[in-house]
Amino acid sequence: MTTAELSRSAVEGALVGWLLERRPTVARLPVGVLSAAEKAAELQRLQARRAMDAAYEAELVMGLAADRPDTDDPPPGHPGARRRGPGSPVPGTSEFLPDELAAVLNCSRPFATGVLSDAYVLVERMPAVWAACAAGELTWFRARVFAGVLGHASDAVIAAVVPALLPGAAGLSSGRLRARLVAAAIAADEEFAERRRVEAEARAGVRVHATGDGLSALTTELPSPVAAAMWSAIDQAAQLARTGGDDRPIGVLRAEAHAALVLRPWDTSRPAMTGQVTVVAPLGALGRPAGTGAPVASGDLGSEAGPSVNGTPITAGHLRELLARLGALEVQAPPGGNLAVAVTDDDGALLAAVTAAELRRLATRGCPAHGVAADCGCSLLGRPAPVAGHDPSAAQERFLRLRDRTCRHPGCGRPAGRTDADHVVPYDCGGRTACENLCCLCRSHHRLKTFARGWRFVLLPDGTLQVTTPSGVTRTTRPPGLRDLTAQPALPGPRRAEVSAEEPPPF
Repeated sequence: MTTAELSRSAVEGALVGWLLERRPTVARLPVGVLSAAEKAAELQRLQARRAMDAAYEAELVMGLAADRPDTDDPPPGHPGARRRGPGSPVPGTSEFLPDELAAVLNCSRPFATGVLSDAYVLVERMPAVWAACAAGELTWFRARVFAGVLGHASDAVIAAVVPALLPGAAGLSSGRLRARLVAAAIAADEEFAERRRVEAEARAGVRVHATGDGLSALTTELPSPVAAAMWSAIDQAAQLARTGGDDRPIGVLRAEAHAALVLRPWDTSRPAMTGQVTVVAPLGALGRPAGTGAPVASGDLGSEAGPSVNGTPITAGHLRELLARLGALEVQAPPGGNLAVAVTDDDGALLAAVTAAELRRLATRGCPAHGVAADCGCSLLGRPAPVAGHDPSAAQERFLRLRDRTCRHPGCGRPAGRTDADHVVPYDCGGRTACENLCCLCRSHHRLKTFARGWRFVLLPDGTLQVTTPSGVTRTTRPPGLRDLTAQPALPGPRRAEVSAEEPPPF
């Protein structure tokens, strides 16, 4: 309980609780009866209200930051202490504060870090700009322009620039306001422009994100002269293709020229690269086990059924048919790489993961209980078995990374190949090294789970992870599944129980 919670009276606490439980409401005017002038005035009032709400949000964010001091973090030199990487943008607060705010706002950690940074700069360092937003006199968008330009400036520069430009800022476009802020800051500090350039170059990098429909955007941020030289080379290659008779849009030609210049397939001086191919095989698409007239039901399995998953057996017949299909398609591992097979149910949930060599061995060996030639319904493949020690087996690592695909913390998209296999119930507290107690967490969120106070992680049997913040907000992530990730961003949640026909619905 915070100091503010202890100091307020019982009446104040009851009032706060009542306000928090109310449904959000917005006063709306009947649009149909408004004139054009009244609609324009209402739109302007709406912008002022948004600015007020944004200022209130920033104040709430800074209030939450005050409840999370960095004294709660592992101190330097102790286990779990941060060695590298960004912490909280608010000085004196916990490095895990951005993660908590990301869970509260249901957004990514980088976005929450930006919200924290803007709130700190405007509330603490530019209170006059924040007050203008709180009064509805300045939009939050323009306030963020102040924060973006002057966020890393000295207090002396802020004290000189803000009073000079704030009175007329509401009437300026964002571009003009930014230009005037930069010019005023340079006039107040001759080294301001050089520091901004050095800081900008330190943020340079290459980023990729999916834009939908099978396309992705590759963004390279680097010094302007280098970017201009790259653009010239890309455009010349595209224009050469256009001159040669390619009448496709120039944007398509530039994109292909960029890819060709980067990849350079004719360059043999680069080190050889290889990869891993994973074949996804839905169990239902494999048909009936060989030699049987119907699929084997889970109720027909005896005590020797083996490692079935959710009552679904993966039989020798399934494995032989899968092996035959891979042979017919001539699927092979890339040179120097390997080939894995992921067996899923019809929803895309991972049932088993196996290498090509293991698949061939299991299909050839057949059922150990009934013989190689038997067409029984015994399951030969499933989730990897638990291990006695702390470190997961290679089979468990393969299963987890195929099941989770990314770090499972809400809002984190770090690929599973750069994550840890974490015991949700800690191993030292009796947690088993089993797939039902393991999930992929990046190093940052692994440390959060281990060392941050008040967080709670629960992993359900179907792989659903529930994360609860110290402030009581719970976010849920589910394994993404191995079907089309565009059509199926995540596996469906638990099915609701059907309502009995004899009982009326509760409404």
